[in-house]
Formats: sequence, C-alpha cells, structure tokens
Amino acid sequence: MLAAAAAFTAPTAAHAANQLGNPGFETGTLSGWSCAGGLGSVVSTPVHGGGKALAGAASASDNAKCTQTVAVQPNTTYSLSGWVRGSYVYLGVTGAGSAWTSAADYTRLSVSFTTGATQTSAEVYVNGWYGQGTYYADDLSLDGPGGGTPGDTQAPTSPGNLRSTGKSATGVTLVWDAATDNVGVTGYDVYQGATKVATTTGTGATVDGLTAATAYSFTVKARDAAGNTSGSSAALVVTTDPGGGTPTGFKQAAPYLYNGWGNPPAPTTVMNATGVKWFTLAFVLAQNGCNPTWDSQRPLLNGVDQATIKAVRAAGGDVVPSIGGWSGNKLGPNCATTADLAGAYQKVIDAYGLKAIDVDIENTDEFENTVVQDRILGALKIVKQNNPGLRTILTFGTGTTGPTSYGNRLIEQAKALGADIDVFTIMPFDFGNASTDMYAATVSAAEGLKAKLKSTFGWDDATAYAHVGISGMNGLSDNNEVTTVQNWTAIRDWANSHHIARLAFWSVNRDRGCAGGGLQETCSGIAQNDWQFTSITAGFTG
Repeated sequence: MLAAAAAFTAPTAAHAANQLGNPGFETGTLSGWSCAGGLGSVVSTPVHGGGKALAGAASASDNAKCTQTVAVQPNTTYSLSGWVRGSYVYLGVTGAGSAWTSAADYTRLSVSFTTGATQTSAEVYVNGWYGQGTYYADDLSLDGPGGGTPGDTQAPTSPGNLRSTGKSATGVTLVWDAATDNVGVTGYDVYQGATKVATTTGTGATVDGLTAATAYSFTVKARDAAGNTSGSSAALVVTTDPGGGTPTGFKQAAPYLYNGWGNPPAPTTVMNATGVKWFTLAFVLAQNGCNPTWDSQRPLLNGVDQATIKAVRAAGGDVVPSIGGWSGNKLGPNCATTADLAGAYQKVIDAYGLKAIDVDIENTDEFENTVVQDRILGALKIVKQNNPGLRTILTFGTGTTGPTSYGNRLIEQAKALGADIDVFTIMPFDFGNASTDMYAATVSAAEGLKAKLKSTFGWDDATAYAHVGISGMNGLSDNNEVTTVQNWTAIRDWANSHHIARLAFWSVNRDRGCAGGGLQETCSGIAQNDWQFTSITAGFTG
C-alpha cells in the first residue's frame, strides 16, 4: 500500500537575488526606505562598502527605525543580512524575527525566515535604540526570489521623476521615483538614447565614460520577476560639465575671520599654512543710523579691516564681508527703507570693489522680523541688479532637518520677490543638545535645505545643491556640541561630493587647539593642530 501523500507543501528554497531597493544607499538618497521621524539620512562616512551608508539618529524618544516593504513569494525561505555599527542596532523582518549587535566597527547581522502560505510582502527594518545615539547600516540584502505569480503578464508602471543629482565632465548621477507592480519591481534598466547603459535593483545609477560639455538623453524602464518591462520614463537631457576639472557655478571656501576679538591672526600666516584663498570678514554693522561700519565702531576705510583685505588680496585671495550677525546694531532694522538698505550695502561694495556680499541674518531683529526679512531681500535684489556679476549670500540658522519656519519663509520670499540669491548658507550648530552627532545633523540639515530650495524654485537636485552653503562651528559650540576634525573632514567631503556652493566655519580666530579649555574666543576647546579646520576647508572645491 502506498503511503498517504503529505498534507503540506515544503517551503521553497530561495534563489539568491537581492530583493531590496537601494540596499547600499548609493543613490545618495533614502529612496525605497521610510525612516521614522525624519531621523534617517545618507552619509558618506563611515561606510562598509561603496560611497554611502544609512545613518539613523536615534534619540531618547525615537529609535530611528527605517523600513522597506518588498514583494515576496508565499511559503518561501529568505535570508536577510546587512552590515551595521553603533550601540544596540537591530536588523529584522516585522513578525519574523531580528538580530542585534553593539559594535564600534561594522558587523554583519543575518536573519532567516520563511513566508506564510499566502504571504506576498514582507517589511524589512533596521533601527537603533533609545538614547544610544546614531547608528549606521550599509550593504543590506534580502536574498530570495522576487514576488510574483506564475503566468504574470502585468508590466510595472513607468519610473517617475527622473532627475540628475550630480554630474562631472565624464559622468552623470541619475535617480528616479520607484515604479509599482502587482507583484513587485525587481530592477531597472537605464538607457542613453536607445542603448542600455546601466542595470540596478535600486532607484539610482551613475553613468560614466561620457564626453565633456555634451548633452545626453536618458530614460529608465522597470521590470518585474516575470520579466515584464514597463514603458520608458520621461526623457531627461543632461549636459556634462566642461573639461579641465573646473567645477561649474559659484564655489567659495571662506572661513570667518574676525578683527573684533580673539587674537586675530595675520591672514597671510593662515593662507600660507593652509592654502585657503577666501575669508568671510565679520562684521559690518550700523553706526549713526544707516551708516555701515565694522562692528559699529571701526571705520569702513583706513582701518585694520581694510588693511586685512589688502593683505589677503596681495597674497592672491579675497574676502566676502559678513553683514549682520547675532548681536549688535544691524543695518537691516536701522535702514528705514529697502532703497536705504541697498544704499548701505552699495557703500560696502564700492569701498572694496567686492565680488560677493553675505548677509548673516539672525535673531529677532532681522531673521524673525518679516518686515526686515523682506527689506533685506529687496535690497539684495537691487544691488545685484546694479552690480553685474555680484554674488549674494544669505546666512541663517537651521534645525537638524532643515530650515525652520522663518528660514522657510526667507526662501519662499526670495522666490516671491525675485531676489535672485546665489547661495543660501545654513549654520548647522547650536541645536541645544551637547550629544548631537554633528556630521549627521549637518548633512540632515543641508539635505533639508536642498529639498526646500528644490520645491520652492522648481530646481533639480544638482541645481538645488549648487545653491546650498554650510557654515559650521569648529570644536565646541555655544551649546557644547563638538565638531571634531574628523567630523569637519567628513562634512567637507560630503560638500564636495554633492557639489554645494559654499563652505565656511566660525572661526579662524578659534582654529587653534586647547583641549578641555571650554568655549573660547582664541581656540576651539578641543585637541587639534593650529589652522587645521581652515586647512580642511581649503580642500573644498564644490
């Protein structure tokens, strides 16, 4: 007699194929992932492989959980793995188990699970733990067959919003919005004209081997596990940069130098030691109404500040004056009209034949005063129209995820008033928490600024990044946050890789070591070599 047939079907063994989209975050975005509380960001250091990784800024009230839902096949065994580092980092599948570790270096975690008899999707997650600080994850993989059903003939939707997030003379980085499918998208094909030039499981790719100063047309198609292919995305035309390695647009590495306190160093000493060419010279304030002077007390001409500018220019460099700042008697509130304020700015421009001016708009008298905000924007519009080639910069505070409400208003009004601002520079420090990861917070704030510029002005990613500036604070901040030499190097590298416009910090006066010295005017409060932050900043090329 034959034995009775088994009443169940054995789990299918998974065929090795990564079903996760954007598994190594090489798109430079969180595309495909959803991170709780906006606490996830993509960083360029530390990474396990490639050039990007995920950073999750776990806080006392949020474990910074990032998830991705993927299509799976029923009754099938899958293997989830990935590389993580940090204090109490978890990798798992909702409802199917997890693994965790606490490690200072990248450590591999893995979880195996079998889907249910009718299961067609699974949620993969990675998270840190409450109060344990930032964790990192990279090179995640869900090995197994893509979700699908035999005889599936439904094609995915076309990928949307194809855009460029970076380019050079020989390459273009592309990203797009994920396509959808009845059983799940398994990959994308990138076409240059009619030629397939890249294949990826994520929503981004870099196409290399291109010719400088040449226009290329790109499209993307999606495909599923059954081999169905979508229609093409809308075409995107990108022109590569000119040859010679010269970045396009306005680029400025300009740390703050202040003659008002802090044992100001001779600018040529710093230039010779570091190679820096630009300084942001602080601060132009008001005296006797709407009259611009240095610190409301030193004359615009024939003083130490003019001597500083002459010395910098004689050494082959230049300066951008910082007009405003946190404290003091500022021009914005003291000049009664937009025209008066533009006239004050013009006096500064004429005094030195400037190529650029920066308005550092802070505090309740300027930044949080909507009348003064509009006056400043209107005045910058006037001087830019009257001085062809002049670059205008706005510098203002930020939250960890991007501009605050007043910062958002400033950007929106710049668009509404047609101010034509060249660079919006955020100051990513003084967040109020001494344990803040200053690299992760700076990148998160800059990405938030980029997103706001993109949505407000209708720019693509590359154009938005080219209008972003970062002005940090070396060593200890006013809130005892610590930006280390390593942090600042990583921030500089991120700024270069995203081709932003400007990198500065407060200040060269403080760019000297005094470990354990607390907040100082003449040193950073941490261990460092003299002028080390300036030297790092000099390596910013955009």
